[in-house]
Amino acid sequence: MTTTAVPGIPVRQYRRALQYLKPHWASLLLLFGLNIISSAATLAQPYFTKLIIDDAWLRRDTRNLWILAFWITFSAALSIVLGMAVTQVYIRLSAKVLFEMRLDAYRKIQSLSPQYFARTKTGDIVSRINNDIGELQRLSSDTLLSIASNVLFLVGSAALMLWLNARLFIFSMTAVPFSIWAMRRYQGRLRSQIGRIREQSASIGSFLIESILGMRVVVSNNAQRREQDRFGRLNDDYVSTLLAMQKTSFLAGSLPGAILTLSTAALFLYGGYMVIGGTLSIGSLVAYVAYHGRLLSPVGSLMGTYSGLIMGSVSLGRVFELLDTPVEVSESPDAAPLTSMRGRLGFDRVSFSYSGRPAPALDGVTFEVCPGQVCVLAGASGSGKSTLADLAVRFYDPSEGAILLDGHNLRTLRLRDVRQAICTVEQSPFFFHASLRDNLRFAAPDASEGDLSLALRRANLDHFVESLEGGLETMMGERGLALSVGQRQRLAIARALLRKPAVLVLDEPSAALDPEAELELALQLRQLSGECTILIATHRPALLQVADVGVVMERGKVVEWGPAAELLGRDSLLNRHFQPQAQGVPEARA
Repeated sequence: MTTTAVPGIPVRQYRRALQYLKPHWASLLLLFGLNIISSAATLAQPYFTKLIIDDAWLRRDTRNLWILAFWITFSAALSIVLGMAVTQVYIRLSAKVLFEMRLDAYRKIQSLSPQYFARTKTGDIVSRINNDIGELQRLSSDTLLSIASNVLFLVGSAALMLWLNARLFIFSMTAVPFSIWAMRRYQGRLRSQIGRIREQSASIGSFLIESILGMRVVVSNNAQRREQDRFGRLNDDYVSTLLAMQKTSFLAGSLPGAILTLSTAALFLYGGYMVIGGTLSIGSLVAYVAYHGRLLSPVGSLMGTYSGLIMGSVSLGRVFELLDTPVEVSESPDAAPLTSMRGRLGFDRVSFSYSGRPAPALDGVTFEVCPGQVCVLAGASGSGKSTLADLAVRFYDPSEGAILLDGHNLRTLRLRDVRQAICTVEQSPFFFHASLRDNLRFAAPDASEGDLSLALRRANLDHFVESLEGGLETMMGERGLALSVGQRQRLAIARALLRKPAVLVLDEPSAALDPEAELELALQLRQLSGECTILIATHRPALLQVADVGVVMERGKVVEWGPAAELLGRDSLLNRHFQPQAQGVPEARA
């Protein structure tokens, strides 16, 4: 059950957000002190006005007039200077705190498994980290500082009004309950509309990301008009909800303030009778009306910020929902460092299932690859080859069994060491919109020019890079689309080699290569096998010729495993799997 301090605003979210402020208590104390002095200087001005009227004007006292005029000027100047200082300190503090929250969210998504990204729209993830925390930035800059100042003004004005005339204060407060009632009337509707706004904004973001990434498919299928219409429908839904929310927000903020403003007319009437009756001085009435105006301003402002606070609570809820997402793969508190890496990789009765799928992706998989060997994983699509690659770098953990590196269960090792020792090259590798050099060095920031040249030569890319006008400074384009598929695959291998891994896992590395280029890759992998263990998931027969070990998988199970030369020398499942494709494949010679 949600606890609320202000009707309709879940304080649980804000209480949790306050944890980010604890390390900055010194800045908060400074901010609070400056705010108190600034508010006191502002609140003193109406009282000086009372003194000018009663003790200077009405008494014709020139000396008091000059003294009080000085104090009014001084308090106004002090209030302005301190107000600027408060704003600067607060914005700097809020920016730092919200960056820490955004950084926590970014760290969180780095720790999540591929399953999370498979079931969650990219636009929704970006919306939570960017838009929702951006909304909190706006709220903290515009609303929360206003709340702090308004509360001080409210308390100070109420105290001075009560001191000036208790009866007049009680009379002027009669409208407050009606304002609170008007505010509560719209709270539930406003919160649900803000939630829908956030979801629809995320849907638009997801649509744009997906549509831009798939623009070639859209254009080649003449689907431009259909996608434009879909974009229009998403936008129309967003605008309709936005208009409804703005209407509700206006009523929730303006109606209570309007009720309070009506009380000003009654105050003039009642206060005027008191002045005429001689129970209240003119200066006191003027000062009281000034404080009443200052009272109405923070009350109206606080009610106007109601929708902002609800927006903030919705945004906080979405961010905390991301932060609370369970981490499926985590490092053990007593994880051991990997002091030496030989490259012996073993799978011991490994089973794994994807959530939402009835059949297991892997079922009791057992085999071992010795240091320096080349192992080929064969099997139809969906047989579990790529899942084994993901398990090897601990994107997932087995539901049963263990994966062993040099005899150590991967769960007992530090994640950093596992991903340094075992490097995966995916079938569709990702590259950043940066130069070839920067993309290569992403794997090894300290790599020397000699290391880069050697990695390119081993991936058979050295001549290609030399032919480029910009050489290694050539920009790859977003996601590396300036290069061909085969070039991207080779560059991914070069990037992996810079890591100097103990185990190199390749997922369909030659899928985009012609037979001749595939043969060159096979020979290069054979040469690399002396430096690291190589595990290749492939459908292509050329790579089988350089394999030491062959593993055939079917429906998540290992149905055949043994020395490749022995399996190819008889009527084996491995031989039958590759035989129909092997016609015309050049022979690999080491």
